[in-house]
Amino acid sequence: MRFGAAFWVQRAGWPELREAVVRAEDRGFDSLWIDDHLLSDEGDWHDGKLEGWTTLAAVAGVTTRARLGLMVAANTFRNPGLTAKLATTLDHVSGGRAVLGLGGGWFEREHDAFGIDFGAGFGERLDRLGEAVPLVRRLLDGERVTYKGTWYRFTDAVCEPLPVQSRLPILIGGKGPKKTIPIVARHADLWNAYGTPAELAASDAILRAACDAVGRDEREIERTFNGNVVIRDSREEAERAWTGWRERHRPQAGEDRLNAFGTVDDVAGQLDGYRAAGFGHAVLIFRSPFDLETMDRLPALRAALGD
Repeated sequence: MRFGAAFWVQRAGWPELREAVVRAEDRGFDSLWIDDHLLSDEGDWHDGKLEGWTTLAAVAGVTTRARLGLMVAANTFRNPGLTAKLATTLDHVSGGRAVLGLGGGWFEREHDAFGIDFGAGFGERLDRLGEAVPLVRRLLDGERVTYKGTWYRFTDAVCEPLPVQSRLPILIGGKGPKKTIPIVARHADLWNAYGTPAELAASDAILRAACDAVGRDEREIERTFNGNVVIRDSREEAERAWTGWRERHRPQAGEDRLNAFGTVDDVAGQLDGYRAAGFGHAVLIFRSPFDLETMDRLPALRAALGD
């Protein structure tokens, strides 16, 4: 398996985050991710939150190997041309390590606070995402784009310099069967979702069908999943530790449970169910104070999984 470390950066300062991302890369995490919100999306929204793209640029400066991305950038926040420029600049300052994570956007309170159009509903926001992603792809690939659509207009737009990578990968987050998964099938290099192994396997079957419908080889899309994972010397100790993060941050419904916990062997067995479902890139979520103890056990976890 491959492993990512995702940092939800509410109630966290840069010195604490810097220590954590350096530790995660040192312990062998393959990818590092920052969430993208303007207000705290867990718990009290008044609490502090670092901005995603600026934070990623800072993370690029203190790391050297791991892939870097937002999990995921809210398409509602930015014009897709600006998004392409941000991803390209990150690719340059990181030496070709950028992944462009994109999603439809969901947190209405931050849109209201900053006067950002939230649209008429989730379906409309996904329609915007569906229009934005191919525009971003064209710009990243070096096209000069003139376009007039429902949501976006470009006139002779270019993204220069081009990314360092010959193909800067795009990750799409979400598993909605009617709109999100078809976007993944057409445009994504990576797909990210939440859920149990059984839930993700069911969504993956929908993705395979969507790929068949558009003539895409589904093996071109890397499957990733987010999970709350705590490794300790016992399951009881891991659950106690998780209770502290849950009470401090109050995660959203559906994201407020442990996906894998306990000893290294416990967690290896639980994660192996995701691998069997075809999801071979586990993205472990970390909240302040960041769980350095779980990070430190990644080498042992890899060994237990036979990697």
